[in-house]
Amino acid sequence: MVLRKIFLFLVTIFVTFFFYSCGGNAENLIEGNQAPDFSLQDAYGKYFRLSEYKGISPVVIYFYPKANTPGCTTEACGIRDSFIKFKENNIVVLGISVDSKESLKEFIDDHNLNFPLLSDESKNVSEAYGVLNNIGIASRITFIVDKNGNIANILRDVEVNTHADDVYKFASKLK
Repeated sequence: MVLRKIFLFLVTIFVTFFFYSCGGNAENLIEGNQAPDFSLQDAYGKYFRLSEYKGISPVVIYFYPKANTPGCTTEACGIRDSFIKFKENNIVVLGISVDSKESLKEFIDDHNLNFPLLSDESKNVSEAYGVLNNIGIASRITFIVDKNGNIANILRDVEVNTHADDVYKFASKLK
């Protein structure tokens, strides 16, 4: 029994250390700087370019690790359920992961998602934003970009249950 407790303690320490040390915390970007431009396809092949929104609306760019996983599903469904608020206030929401377009389409269909999910299979955008971790997926980090294309806020400690409300409150102040 004691050995089992020690083993579980050591496993917990290892897992915690591994996930905290696996990189992808967007240290290369700071609030106030220009957000890196990108052009990515959504699940249906439509291109989205960040610079298209410059001078028009704030943009929420949220990176997430993997489509159809519990945390990512909770986060995406929160945005889905709040999307009318974003739309009515002219706030663009773009979800980005390194998943394929096919995986994203399945995720959208499975959960009736009503906003664009973009595929960064090349991982170039995830690298530019500093969110790609050592295991090759994006960390859960959100960037709120103002109408001028500058990073207004970076949320590094995302709580999936309140993510939609948290980013809406901040982005709605940028109108």
